[in-house]
Amino acid sequence: MTIINQSHHTPYPLESFYDEMFQDDSVVREHYAQAHRCFSRLKEDELAAKQKAMDRRMLEEGITFTLYQPEQSHPLERTIPFDMIPRIIPSDEWAVLEKGLLQRVKALNCFLQDMYHEQKIIADGVIPRKMILTNRYFRPEMMHVDVPGGVYITTSGIDLIRNADGSYYVLEDNLRSPSGFSYLYKSRSVMNQLFPELAFSSSIRDVEHSLNHFLSSLRSLSPTSKAEPVIALLTPGEFNSAYYEHAFLAQQMGIHLVEGRDLVTIDHKIYIRSMKGLQQVDVLYRRIDDDYLDPLAFQADSALGVAGIMNAYRAGNIAIANAPGTGIADDKAIYIYVPDMIRYYLNEEPILKNVPTYLLDRPDERAYVLEHLHEMVVKETSLSGGYGMLIGPSASEQELAAFAEQIKRDPGRYIAQPTMQLSRAPVMLDGKMTPRHIDLRAFVLVGSESTHVIPGGLTRVALKEGSLVVNSSQGGGCKDTWVLS
Repeated sequence: MTIINQSHHTPYPLESFYDEMFQDDSVVREHYAQAHRCFSRLKEDELAAKQKAMDRRMLEEGITFTLYQPEQSHPLERTIPFDMIPRIIPSDEWAVLEKGLLQRVKALNCFLQDMYHEQKIIADGVIPRKMILTNRYFRPEMMHVDVPGGVYITTSGIDLIRNADGSYYVLEDNLRSPSGFSYLYKSRSVMNQLFPELAFSSSIRDVEHSLNHFLSSLRSLSPTSKAEPVIALLTPGEFNSAYYEHAFLAQQMGIHLVEGRDLVTIDHKIYIRSMKGLQQVDVLYRRIDDDYLDPLAFQADSALGVAGIMNAYRAGNIAIANAPGTGIADDKAIYIYVPDMIRYYLNEEPILKNVPTYLLDRPDERAYVLEHLHEMVVKETSLSGGYGMLIGPSASEQELAAFAEQIKRDPGRYIAQPTMQLSRAPVMLDGKMTPRHIDLRAFVLVGSESTHVIPGGLTRVALKEGSLVVNSSQGGGCKDTWVLS
């Protein structure tokens, strides 16, 4: 079926995918009616002017990330491609997602608490012991450490997709140091500036308040009773691909932005070296991986972290968000067991479904996947950002054969999933509405007293026609996400 794109009378092919804006019968979904009218009426020169204003603002504000291309000797710094048609989610639909996200993150936090203490879920035979002990993100140094407020996962980015039948699925859980917050806030401010009439006449839930929730979640973890705990964001530095986001969050929340060299350990306490002398840090929101956090505990040659911070942490003198060792819970092989965790720890049925997933060190599942490799998405369990991935339907015979060899050589490194028919939403390309595949990274903020799901999240767009890869590191873009109130 084809819908006529009313803006410039070009076909908008629905095909067999779920479309966020259009229903099957060439009707615009009710919650999109206002947005559709607005974009259909815009003339090409108006659209071009708005696009230009948007690109200029992105550039001026340095809303960039670094793109690593194998054929390039130097990484490319570029602005994130931003599409001006918002993704709109009705309030009743969001209410279900919100409940499902809260349930999932609660179970994952229970799992981490259990893994680093009694390990009951292993003793009860729900998860094989080998999967934990051989996991590269399992940190024996965290065994029997009581984390501040019992919160392992302060920030999480849960990636959701919608299948052809309109059902939502969790694609993966990002729990180590999820990124994308800044794009969510910037997308909203860009839309408010470019389309004020549309933004303010649609009753959209506010995202700005979520920065207060972010700050209060971090504050609530402080191990001291100070009225104003000292909070710092630890960044690897300006050459990191997400440095723009680190600087943005520190500035918006009014917390210190520090690198490892700005911090020093004295008597199992962490201090910032500042012009005014030393100032003790109570909470550290870190945006570097465990490996680089403490050269005394983890990777000895790391120049990014703080020597002795793990001793300060174990002594209860500082909170680290997210807690070291959370990586076991976002490993792509452990993902398979999250529905079991929800049943085991919460005694509830999962609200959000997992994508069907095959563990490749199970011989029967491996045999099935190798036979159907051309239909599968295969992922390396410990990688993220779209790296180490095979997308079967678009791979060449040589790529399929090479990946099959890698799987046979080390099956435990991979999981496989059937290719899901990601839903599509219109993007503006050359003045026309054109369908592209999307997903949604939803953000959950957990403090010792409350949990908050940011109303919206980051809608990521696969900008290449037919592509299912939405990661910005692989050339994807983003759009503002509106949750109707």
